[in-house]
Amino acid sequence: MKKILVLASTTMLIIVLSEATYAESNPFSDVPTGHWAYNSIAKLAVAGVIEGYGDGTYRGDRLITRYEMAQMVAKALAKNPTGTSKADLDRLAAEFRDELDALGVRVSELEKYSDKVTWSGKIEYEYDSIRTDPDKTGHKEKNTINGYIFRFEPRAEINEHWSVNARIDAYVHMKSDLTDDFNLIRGWAEGNYENFNIKLGKQELWTNESSLVWDTNFSGAVLTFGDKFQTTLLAGRLGEEVGGGIYGELENDDDPANIQGVNLQYNAEHGLYGGAGWYNVKDNDLKTKLYSKTGREDTANIWTVNGGYKFGSKVNLWGAYAKNTKADYENSSWQIQFDLGNYVSSCGLTKGDWGLWAGYRRYGTNVSFSPLEDDVMKGTKGWFVGGAYAPMNNVGLMAKYFNGKYITGNGNAEKLMLLVELFY
Repeated sequence: MKKILVLASTTMLIIVLSEATYAESNPFSDVPTGHWAYNSIAKLAVAGVIEGYGDGTYRGDRLITRYEMAQMVAKALAKNPTGTSKADLDRLAAEFRDELDALGVRVSELEKYSDKVTWSGKIEYEYDSIRTDPDKTGHKEKNTINGYIFRFEPRAEINEHWSVNARIDAYVHMKSDLTDDFNLIRGWAEGNYENFNIKLGKQELWTNESSLVWDTNFSGAVLTFGDKFQTTLLAGRLGEEVGGGIYGELENDDDPANIQGVNLQYNAEHGLYGGAGWYNVKDNDLKTKLYSKTGREDTANIWTVNGGYKFGSKVNLWGAYAKNTKADYENSSWQIQFDLGNYVSSCGLTKGDWGLWAGYRRYGTNVSFSPLEDDVMKGTKGWFVGGAYAPMNNVGLMAKYFNGKYITGNGNAEKLMLLVELFY
């Protein structure tokens, strides 16, 4: 009898001491010692693997609601613990196997969209040396651009289809050592569905002629339907300079331009691809005799075609043509380019990626309102070459050179661009 009493007393002492130990280390104040998952919860809580409601509690015996426990277990599993923590979590998950199975869709959806704000961007240093003689005087005017951009591009997922996106830039002028304030360049919401995409807000305007007409931002809506055969509809307002007139001399007033457009495109990983586009732009800035003979035309009506052939993943020959039927001067643009390599200017650039390209561009100022001017400038035409290489992951070096003439007056134009990109 004494042995039984001693054994019972010893057992009770061990239980009391063990409960006191867990109580001291358990940060969740209302988990009772009699709870079926007490030991696993206490150990994982102390290890920081499993979390409660944010106020330091598990709210004990109110069933924790099975959904709430599934949420806690799912979050803990997402941390991929090892050792004893993983073993305890596995036992806890096994105890709730039926409940987790029943609530699997809700748990997976909850985890999918938790902590889904991502940040990317780059620091980009650019040096441009531009020499122009538009009036063919024999004396080239030299202009040098030397500075870098610090860019943030946050993205937040709302649900399985929708996200919100932004681009925030600051520019540093190396020559004057002046820094622009950070500015919101773009901010838009995007919905992705099967064979359907919609974008709403201030966003990039880049169409299927590959920057022959547009490389700018606009505020509006873009709808894209289809897979290999795609239709894109766009409508909105251009707050930046439209840039018509000979030599792009027109300045934008306070009123933005209105734009509508349609793109039809056939995409292919290999072989032939191509498409067509149409854009209507209305802006009072176009009312000048540098745009039309009457000086009263305020509309641009632009038609485009593009096409190319992909010989493989690293070889591509392509071109595009654009015509503004409302303009009387510099109303056509075209480009042809041959690409080699696998260099893609974005985060994910891999050490050893490279690219080479060469071609010819003609940027008529009354149709190429906002083209990409890394090499060829508005109002000029001529040959260009370029190359890029990634010496390290997410680090790119690029060089472009253009030599040509102005479309009006046949004056000379030359440009060298050097670029360093660091992505994150």
